[in-house]
Amino acid sequence: MLIDRKARLVEVESWGDYFLFTIDSPEIARQAQPGQFLMIKVSETTQPLLRRPISLHNVEHTRLQIFFQVAGQGTRLLSSKRPGQSLDIFGPLGRGFSLSSELRNREVFCVGGGRGLAPLHYLAGKLKAAGARPIIFYGGRSETDLPLKGRLKASGLEVLVSTDDGSCGFRGLVTSLVEEKLKQRKPAFLYACGPDPMLEKLADICRREKLAGEFSLESIMGCGFGACWGCVKKIRRDGQEKYLKVCQDGPVFPIEEIVWPENEHG
Repeated sequence: MLIDRKARLVEVESWGDYFLFTIDSPEIARQAQPGQFLMIKVSETTQPLLRRPISLHNVEHTRLQIFFQVAGQGTRLLSSKRPGQSLDIFGPLGRGFSLSSELRNREVFCVGGGRGLAPLHYLAGKLKAAGARPIIFYGGRSETDLPLKGRLKASGLEVLVSTDDGSCGFRGLVTSLVEEKLKQRKPAFLYACGPDPMLEKLADICRREKLAGEFSLESIMGCGFGACWGCVKKIRRDGQEKYLKVCQDGPVFPIEEIVWPENEHG
């Protein structure tokens, strides 16, 4: 059951353009699953009119957390909210990550690029609780794009970081770090969220390594529940290519189903 309600903003933490909100919403917290998202109203006026889709970063007891980066008018308005204010949120929405019992006692890679790290904390916590061994790969342009690395490590997760400029951790793209670690470690599964170029490169790596996994796709969304057809993605399913809605049929899809532009009809 989807819930549309006012929820109290409890805490706001920020690092430059990155924000972490803690929100009290017992009803949504009870239903939420890793990989799902919320549609959040960012203004009391019609400017902007549409809600913004924000991934669930973590859920504990009655509280939700969202992690986002200011990227435009909507997220800038959202970032101006303060503790004690109420947020108009709709969710939980979408099909989240699968959590197979076969991953118990096995290593799992969770790869996030920049703000794409958002849904992976909640996922990694669930994997760890189920007996899997999640390893978070956290990549950004520079160290300022990795504000959550200390928090993730403090929660007991293994975290490997990369920066394009070498200011922290591995120097290079997070996909290159994954390739390096695959020479030493063979995970049972790979989860990822981030920009399309990163996911497309990871898809190539997974095909080469015969590694199964799931990606959470990023998309501009109008409604969040499949009415507007504004977030379609070409997916190959049952031998056929078709356009499916990221908000309703995803945002999580098996790697092998996602059709990248140069691989269409391939």
